[in-house]
Amino acid sequence: MFADTHLAAFRRDGCAVIADFISAEQVVTLRQRIDELLRSFDPQNHPLTTFATGQSQRQQPDIHIGDQYFFDSADKTSFFLEEGAIDSSSGGRLTVEPHRAINKIGHGLHLTEPVFAKLTHSAPVKDIAHGLGFRDPRVLQSMVICKQPGIGGAVPWHQDSTFLYTQPLSACGFWLALEDCTLDNGCLEFIPGSHLTTPVTKRFVRKHDDSGTEMISIAPDAGEARGTGGGVPIEVAAGSLVLIDGQVLHRSSHNYSAKSRWIYTFHIVEGTAGYDQRNWLQMPAGAELTKL
Repeated sequence: MFADTHLAAFRRDGCAVIADFISAEQVVTLRQRIDELLRSFDPQNHPLTTFATGQSQRQQPDIHIGDQYFFDSADKTSFFLEEGAIDSSSGGRLTVEPHRAINKIGHGLHLTEPVFAKLTHSAPVKDIAHGLGFRDPRVLQSMVICKQPGIGGAVPWHQDSTFLYTQPLSACGFWLALEDCTLDNGCLEFIPGSHLTTPVTKRFVRKHDDSGTEMISIAPDAGEARGTGGGVPIEVAAGSLVLIDGQVLHRSSHNYSAKSRWIYTFHIVEGTAGYDQRNWLQMPAGAELTKL
């Protein structure tokens, strides 16, 4: 599946699309499990933790998600809500049915959910990792992102290595469409070649006292090479895989449509690269990042 043309596109553009990476039957199996998980969510028994990456975060850039539920999610099945699903004026009451309120389920589905573990550790995934040059690929941050109809929040321009920082940089995203992804329902957009021109200048880290998270500068900001518009949309059919270089600039828009945009995504990093203790995502004491 991973041809020379895919590798060339990935190196040149920072993204590559592999159509029909999984079959229609596999898509159905994964979607059925997601539906079961969504319907198992009981807001009475879970913290109503939102995942804030949209406009509110840009207005208050020093305020980031970082409660213990978030910190403990690396090896668990955890539920995070859409910002638009919470009515803050009514004491945090949900504005939609619970199964429609979820932004994402993560961050350890490759450990806790057999159907996602099987896919993540499949031979085609391993072939891609080695084809990209990974010697000791490690899996982390596996999650379903639902991009719910009408309230699915926008994700602003970012680089994944800001959040999954290694020395040297090594993060690569595997982003699998489980529904058709279009401009209407918030498909990915990216700036081709930005992984070659835009350095990672910030890191999303735990505060030293573990009271939350913060964005810290690690280099002068080249910002104005960062896009404020003009991204190239990646519209793909269900079953397609998008590979995302950890340094490429990408985003997705708010989903105002009546259709959801379910995807499954996970990342790999190089096991021989340095993964330090300030990264927000940490495995429990005594555990290491999962070998692919």
